[in-house]
Amino acid sequence: MSEVKKFQTETARLLDLMINSIYTNQEIFMRELISNASDAIDKYHYLSLTSDNLPRRNDYEIHIVPNKEQRTLTISDNGIGMTYDELNENLGVIAKSGSLEFLKKIEEEKAQGKENIEIIGQFGVGFYSSFMVSKKVVVETKSPFSEKGYEFSSTGQETYEIREIDKAATGTSITLYLKDNTEDNNYDKYLEEYMIRSLVKKYSDYIRYPITMYVTREEPKHDEHGQIIEGEYETIRTLETLNSMVPIWKRNKNDVDEEELNNFYMQKFYDYQPPMFHLMFTIEGDINYNALLFIPKVVPYDLNTINYERGLQLYTKGVFIMDKCKDLIPDYLRFVKGLVDSSDLSLNISREMLQQNKVLGKMAKNIEKKILSKLETLMKDDYDTYLEFFKNYGTHLKYGAYENFGARQEQLQDLLVFPSVNSEKPISFDTYVKNMKEGQKSVYYVSASTIDEVQTMPQMDVYKKHGYDVLVLNDEVDEFVLKQFRKYKDFEFKSINQVSTDELLEKEELDKLETIKEEKKDILQAMKEALDGLVKDVVISKRLTDSPVCLVSGDGISFEMEKVLGKLQKDSEIKADRILEINPNHELFKAIEKVYESNKEEIKDYAMLLYNQSLLMEGFKIENPVAFSNLMVKMMVKSVK
Repeated sequence: MSEVKKFQTETARLLDLMINSIYTNQEIFMRELISNASDAIDKYHYLSLTSDNLPRRNDYEIHIVPNKEQRTLTISDNGIGMTYDELNENLGVIAKSGSLEFLKKIEEEKAQGKENIEIIGQFGVGFYSSFMVSKKVVVETKSPFSEKGYEFSSTGQETYEIREIDKAATGTSITLYLKDNTEDNNYDKYLEEYMIRSLVKKYSDYIRYPITMYVTREEPKHDEHGQIIEGEYETIRTLETLNSMVPIWKRNKNDVDEEELNNFYMQKFYDYQPPMFHLMFTIEGDINYNALLFIPKVVPYDLNTINYERGLQLYTKGVFIMDKCKDLIPDYLRFVKGLVDSSDLSLNISREMLQQNKVLGKMAKNIEKKILSKLETLMKDDYDTYLEFFKNYGTHLKYGAYENFGARQEQLQDLLVFPSVNSEKPISFDTYVKNMKEGQKSVYYVSASTIDEVQTMPQMDVYKKHGYDVLVLNDEVDEFVLKQFRKYKDFEFKSINQVSTDELLEKEELDKLETIKEEKKDILQAMKEALDGLVKDVVISKRLTDSPVCLVSGDGISFEMEKVLGKLQKDSEIKADRILEINPNHELFKAIEKVYESNKEEIKDYAMLLYNQSLLMEGFKIENPVAFSNLMVKMMVKSVK
């Protein structure tokens, strides 16, 4: 039986990209094919331990055969193999591997003049990378669940052929017919022993099955008495294992250097840069397991998308169980990559049982504690690296602190850092409190994009006067977190846009302002009436010293929270109470007072002008820009007459 079939449209597009080799780093095809072979053996091994239908074996092997005469390279395994249907599904169609997303990403990278070969592995289309170096690929496979063997062959054009073959042994053999050499590419190098050794060491040294190849070497000849014959050599051909096989996470961490860990991470998790840092630990006691965790230096491009799958790889007794065990890591630590190998989980545990497994829950709590402890140590010992980490992943820690009604406040509050007006670098709550001025009673903050923006805010006048530091919240979730926390140790969090400033003033100053408030009550009431429906109140400010006016919110939600909620839901009716504060000592207010004394009707225009000015300073849009512009023109004309 032989069938010729057409590739799916997306598959054909992908193959065209591979054949025309948009990648300069073609050597990764070796990594991809060996990884696939290892996965196939994993599957056979797992099924043989959990099913009576498969014989158990201990001769697992991935074998490489270079043939210089035929210019072919064959990679074989004695893993699970494929049935006819699986061959079609796995090689003829790549929809399950995320082909559309892969192609979209490729086109984006190409349009930007970039070349990121790592997305091959990220999207699980590694088999097709073989067409970067091959003009034809032949796959021979036999599944233990099929009486027949099958051969898949393709030149990477529009079609592929599948036919029945005689194959007794279970497993898969992939033969690459290398492309012809060109001035730019010497494909014959992939048939050289040194190159194959190098690629296996570089990409697949920690594959836990032997990767073997017959190698040749010259050795001195020996006479019948075992003595070396000087000047005479013979060619010896022996089968060698090219990889170390020992899982790196099972070794003593003192015997594993940084370079080994970095190479393992980049090969295992398809990253093109070493991790920012790692954690390697062993837990022994009620639960026994090894863990090797990494924090990526570069934020995964899809980390904040709905399609991102968090989770750690899970092994039990060295047998792979699942790729993304989300129950081992909380969502706020979704950026952590790594694996856990436990001897306390059953081999035949189902994914459904896994979710309810109490052992898994205990492991997850310990892993979370270990990660947070590592972050605390990093923060203490290498603050600059911690700031780099927080720049990439701080938002996730904040969400972790906010969710579940702040249940993780005690665990996470000391790991949060924020820019501040008095500091060159972001600081923690603890540092802020230690640096507080004598007599300061609260931790002050403001929501803004930059420190420079904060420095120009009129609300800052009184805080500058006292030399008080103010935390700058530049992330949308920040204010929600501080509202949830309410306080740090004995110090309440207070927004400079909301808080009463009575605690910042002496009694004499407060008494004086109360007197002014009584004296100015008529003009304040007139301005409030002019702004009816726009503001809750117009009051004498206790915070302004240099600025004429500012807008603050009431005790409910803040302006920043109003903006965030407005983004989440258009036409949101959740609004902050707006209070217009007036600086009674500013020359502008004194000038307005004179106008009010001579013509009380004109106070409406001045009130509207000051209100719109304060709106702009708070980053709000003016509801009627044309009316505001006309009012500005009217006032300017009046001022020059």
